[in-house]
Amino acid sequence: MTDEPTSRPLPVPDAVSAPFWQAAACHELTMAQCGNCSTFSYPPDPVCLACGSFEPGWQFVPVSGKGRILSWTVVRQALIPGVADLLPYVTVDVELDEQPGLRMVARLLDGMDVPLALDDRVEACFEDLAPGVAVPAFRLADE
Repeated sequence: MTDEPTSRPLPVPDAVSAPFWQAAACHELTMAQCGNCSTFSYPPDPVCLACGSFEPGWQFVPVSGKGRILSWTVVRQALIPGVADLLPYVTVDVELDEQPGLRMVARLLDGMDVPLALDDRVEACFEDLAPGVAVPAFRLADE
């Protein structure tokens, strides 16, 4: 965990997202799973898009964090405060292995000098931003 203060924006959990951020602080990736049909949703919507339930009873379930790159972009301009010192950096759009269409966008921590290709395998990791606060990221998998 980092002891240095960060200027990066910190997550502000609400009643729905708090379990996700609590797990992230422990370096565990979770996804919301509908209590009716067991479909994952990220982020969870008020209505389950798979079964149409208005009371999906979301439960945050640990997932492997493994997936494949669908797309990526190089961020060269700080559009939000506190990230200028990271520039340039890569964000990846990842489809997680647990379910087709379960996607997550996060920073790739391997840096700018690694060659990337569609379907490259990645795994979740975490960036510690403050004591008790971590955000998901990805790194290229050894697979």
